[in-house]
Amino acid sequence: MEELPRAWREFLGGDFDSAGLDAILDRVAAERAAGTRVFPPEGRIFHALQLTPPDAVRAVLLGQDPYHDDGQAEGLAFSVPAGVKFPPSLRNIFKEYAADLDRPVPASGSLRGWAGNGVLLLNSVLSVRAHEAGSHRKFGWESFTDAVIGSLNRKRERIVFLLWGNFALAKRPLIDEARHTVLANVHPSPLSAHRGFFGSRPFSQAEQALGDWRWPGPAIPDELEFHLESEEI
Repeated sequence: MEELPRAWREFLGGDFDSAGLDAILDRVAAERAAGTRVFPPEGRIFHALQLTPPDAVRAVLLGQDPYHDDGQAEGLAFSVPAGVKFPPSLRNIFKEYAADLDRPVPASGSLRGWAGNGVLLLNSVLSVRAHEAGSHRKFGWESFTDAVIGSLNRKRERIVFLLWGNFALAKRPLIDEARHTVLANVHPSPLSAHRGFFGSRPFSQAEQALGDWRWPGPAIPDELEFHLESEEI
């Protein structure tokens, strides 16, 4: 629980089951203690919430669960650490980003710059066993991330929720679309991206919906980089 930022603990308040979250984290810790490799690394499970406090959220990009191959997961949906080869879905996201906003394809697969400028990169499930996709989906993470989405829905105004694929679309009933914008589409994976993701212009649509905000570039803000290097969040 200490890894969950105080701002989010206070924001969620009674909207989530703290005992239930403790039980999830105990299961994750037990797997690590038994020698099972779990992603993302320790200290990064709540990385999305560490980089994007609740009062800074302008858009929510919802993923499924962390990447399960070596060196990929860093606790941010769709993001990989700098220097890691782009996974196929992220490569397709960058293609649409570049075409939509007339920007170059980012050189790095890390989306920390997005997270530091108001894009909550939240996976529905926050942990996974190495090389076993979906292996922690019965741990109860969905209840916690439901609480995050539900609290943002009730306590904030004018957020854009980008829901790509059936897993993300399952969160749609939690969102009041009279107060927020939902941009729903197929998943950007190679299996589905050509069925409506390419050409959908989600980034400029998010900008239009909010009016006073522009989709950030990939570089992490200097002040956040300094904060990350100088102290624990």
